[in-house]
This record gives sequence, C-alpha cells and structure tokens, in this order.
Amino acid sequence: MSAECSSYLNADKVLVSGFSCPRTGGDASAVYCCGFQDVKYCCDDPHSFFPYEHSYMWWLSVGALVGLSIAAVVLFAFIITVCVLCYLFISTKPRSKLDTGLSLQMADSETRGSSIC
Repeated sequence: MSAECSSYLNADKVLVSGFSCPRTGGDASAVYCCGFQDVKYCCDDPHSFFPYEHSYMWWLSVGALVGLSIAAVVLFAFIITVCVLCYLFISTKPRSKLDTGLSLQMADSETRGSSIC
C-alpha cells in the first residue's frame, strides 16, 4: 500500500515536488500522506495532523500549564493584597464623626429675648 503526496509550496514559498509514501530510507509503516497545504509528510496514521512527535506537544502543554499557573498565583496574590488593604482601610477609620471645631448649641429663650431688644 502506498500514497502519493502532491507537490506543494512550503511556508517559504518554495516548491516541494511530490513524493510517494513510504519514502525510501524512511519508516516502512508510514504509508499515508499527511499534513497541510504548506507541509506534507508520510505518516502511519491517516488522521494525523501534526508532523511533530508527541513529546514536542507534551512540552508545549507543560509550558502552557506553567505559564497559566504563574498567572493564577499572581492574580491570587493581587486579590489577597486588595482584600487586606480594604480591611485595613475599614478597620482604621474612626468610629465617631470627626470634630469640626464648631459646637452648635441651642440658644435659651431668655438669651434670645434679651438680644432682640
């Protein structure tokens, strides 16, 4: 069993001539033509989309997980900091109203009557 990969233009716009699978000197079980319009290769799974080994994809996943973990820790630290600052702000507020220095009192009726005349 063999498959034919047609010629294509790679990412550098260079024409790559067509070839048949399996390639000479390649894996004998790679009898399918896999890939995209700009990269084609022989593979053993007709549903394979990426020409990379699974270890490459594993390291990509680990890198993404590490990056997301660091971002989550930074976000968590920011939220904790905001909560602590809000608590400190609320707990240090004075319980009573501020003294403006003016004490307003009701005038007596005797005092009011004498000042009018």
